[in-house]
Amino acid sequence: MLNLPEKLKLNRILIQNFTSLSILQIANYLFPLIVLPYVVRILGPAKYGLINFAAAFIAYFSLMCDYGFSLSGTKEISIIRDDKEKLSRTFSTIITIKLLLSVVSFLLFILIVYFIPFFKNNWEVYVLSYGFVIGGVLFPGWFYQGIERMKYITIIQVFVRSIATVLIFMLVNEENDYLLLVLLNSSAQILIGVAGLIVAGIKFKIKFRLPSFEEIKSQLKSGWNIFQSMIAINVYTTSNTFILGLFVSETIVGYYAAADKIRMAFQGVQSVLAQTVFPHVNSLVKESYEKFILFIKRFLKLEVTIGFSVSLLLFIFSPQLVELLLGEKFVTSGELLRIISALPLLISLSNIFGIQIMLPLGYDRAFNRIISSAALLHILLLIVIVPAYFAIGTSIAVVITESVVTLLTFLFVMRKKILITSKNFN
Repeated sequence: MLNLPEKLKLNRILIQNFTSLSILQIANYLFPLIVLPYVVRILGPAKYGLINFAAAFIAYFSLMCDYGFSLSGTKEISIIRDDKEKLSRTFSTIITIKLLLSVVSFLLFILIVYFIPFFKNNWEVYVLSYGFVIGGVLFPGWFYQGIERMKYITIIQVFVRSIATVLIFMLVNEENDYLLLVLLNSSAQILIGVAGLIVAGIKFKIKFRLPSFEEIKSQLKSGWNIFQSMIAINVYTTSNTFILGLFVSETIVGYYAAADKIRMAFQGVQSVLAQTVFPHVNSLVKESYEKFILFIKRFLKLEVTIGFSVSLLLFIFSPQLVELLLGEKFVTSGELLRIISALPLLISLSNIFGIQIMLPLGYDRAFNRIISSAALLHILLLIVIVPAYFAIGTSIAVVITESVVTLLTFLFVMRKKILITSKNFN
């Protein structure tokens, strides 16, 4: 058992990281929500839809470069956080892999944008949006989460995004400024990535070590199942905007993207909790299975309460929220927001059963199978529903898919009797 000073220290670390991540989510969700009413009114549904379609397209390249290190890297760093040499070697290996993947990613990106007319017609938007990929490659968020020291990058993120937000209000004044909006946001992401690397080297004494082939191979192997899961998750999350854009006009994409932006902003506190808890539960599994189970049970109650409250709030007040934040041109977004209002509750449950329980306990392959099956189901639903029902069909499809993921992860956890046993996990 932990003594009182150790418990106080552990609680203090969790509170500090929750606070830092809360502020970080303000930068990631609240700042965009602040500019959302202004931007959608200036750009209109069509240009706003184009920007979000480009962001969804770029997300595939970000996913390729991340290779699941947002989870697998965080998990490994949380285990070796007290060994400076191992930290430096692991950090160097992951960054090297991400840089190598970014080269392949960029070549593929250029080929698609240059040779496919659908993308070539708006090549400026896609090229400027690629800054998000560069920023994601450089930014070692997985490292800071793993060592549970988020306050440094939180300061960087809030500072940079605050400046970007002010510049958006100052410089984006008409519909034709949509490219400037993309440039400001992607430049901010690159600055954040560079600053994150600098702080890691100076504050935490991380030294770059040229990784061996075996180290690269080992990291690729350990992250493979999670990478596959991240691809599958992307199919029924960020891919919805992209797939919808292949069938409908940019205006309809704008309606859906705006509704989803509101949903994600209100769901921000759950994202904070999930990111705060993940490195902590991985440490608990290593220390004591009983403590891990006790913590998960308490966390489950908290997540269900928050998830249900957010979903209920969005369901009841979706028309009012859309009118307040988006204006009369986006009335359709109110209907879509009401449909996807179930997502905060569903995602909170699937996050607990899948990411916070299955991954720390080593059920990577089982988790990957569940997510991959859900992704296939989602593709089938989109093929059947979207051509007939467009944005409404997309909204219904994602709710069905998230329901299936929640159900399957819950059944797996129950079948393994994880939450109803006090025996040590082997």
